[in-house]
Amino acid sequence: MTANDYLVSINPATGEEVGRVRTTTLPELDAVVERAWHAFRHSGWKSLLPHRRAAVLHAIADGLAAEKESLAHLQMRDNGKPLGECRGMVDSAIGTFRYYASVCETIETDVTPRRGDYVSFTVLEPFGVVAAITPWNSPIMNDATKVAPALAAGNAVLLKPSEDSPLLAPELARIALAAGLPEDLLQVVQGRGAEIGAALVAHPGVRMISFTGGTVSGRAIGRIAGERLVPAALELGGKSPHVVFADADLDHAVAAVVAGIFGSAGQSCVAGSRLFIEQPIYDEVLGRVVERAKRLRVAPPDADGVEMGPLASLHHRERVVRFVERARAEGGRILCGGGIPEGAEYARGAFFQPTVIDGLGPHAASCQEEAFGPVLVALPFRDEADLVEQANGTAFGLACGIWTESFKRAWRIGRAIEAGSVWINTYKQSVTSTPFGGFKNSGIGREKGIDGLRLYAQVKSLYFGLHDAPLAVAK
Repeated sequence: MTANDYLVSINPATGEEVGRVRTTTLPELDAVVERAWHAFRHSGWKSLLPHRRAAVLHAIADGLAAEKESLAHLQMRDNGKPLGECRGMVDSAIGTFRYYASVCETIETDVTPRRGDYVSFTVLEPFGVVAAITPWNSPIMNDATKVAPALAAGNAVLLKPSEDSPLLAPELARIALAAGLPEDLLQVVQGRGAEIGAALVAHPGVRMISFTGGTVSGRAIGRIAGERLVPAALELGGKSPHVVFADADLDHAVAAVVAGIFGSAGQSCVAGSRLFIEQPIYDEVLGRVVERAKRLRVAPPDADGVEMGPLASLHHRERVVRFVERARAEGGRILCGGGIPEGAEYARGAFFQPTVIDGLGPHAASCQEEAFGPVLVALPFRDEADLVEQANGTAFGLACGIWTESFKRAWRIGRAIEAGSVWINTYKQSVTSTPFGGFKNSGIGREKGIDGLRLYAQVKSLYFGLHDAPLAVAK
């Protein structure tokens, strides 16, 4: 086998190989799609009564729960997240399958108002074969967010994980098959995005595309989907504002700011990467954030008391290093961090220091573009109008956090900010039952919630005639 025939998972904490998977070839992709269509048409899954489909989804959740610890350790080695966070990701996947099992059983469609001698109502039909493309930052959680509702809606799913974290998706497919999911209804496609990912998106046998990842890739997928006239759900990047007003509970606000950017080492689409502080408290809040960032326990992901593990790969760390270097060149002041930590435990891993930068204007590239790492840029604001102008002044619109004791202010700012999720006096909360997605370049469509199942279905309208006389050619 050549180097292009497989993907290698490297533990970002140690630089050691964790495992390898064989890549899917283009001829194999054709066969995979053909098998998926055969399973969709002949397994009986799409016509299975909802409560029976729900029973399989519950069994998948049971299978994930039974292997929670081994899955969490595998994800920790595959992408470097702290072990406690990986356990939480498996819990999230379990909850997602249970939630969509419930939605599958209870979702209702419409009996529409009569306007003639007929009864009309709607039903939901699956697309057929769905491509689900997931990123490397939270593999098992993101896989479940797409696979569970797509299966609940009756589809066959082709799951393509990131080439940087290829090990969790095969485990999910194995567990699903053991839980009673018909063979070939969930298959894993492995390979690099520019090659097999592009071929999957362009394949004529794929009827719907769901993608989570970077905005550049999302635009490319959107162009292909538009040309093919197939629906595409795109959950893309962010440059989320985290806002602290002078009347906020500063203890809680500072803790949330630190957690919102340095949790997951900043490798989260909703990371609060732009900190806006009201001018009268700017120095105080910024100083407290910097002091807390300096004390963060950066360590291997299985170490006791770890608060921030490594970045997911060495090549991603290089990208974050370049981001910080550019911020410095733009005139930014590095208040803490800004480099690779020293010490034997960091020598072979992709570690990076928690970094806080100020002194930049809101239009600086470092305040406009996503670092996807533990890098926070701080900016002051004068009043609400100034804040809204600055906060909305990017191409992104995924999330926002607001800290204030004024309900009326929280309402005004929460409605004015262009973002799909707004957290008030909290941050980075997420629940499967609540829709998630972005405005502007942060994406199209909404995952999670009841509409997260509808995302993977087509609405069909049925009319039953009630007229006694034959239909006339013209009235």
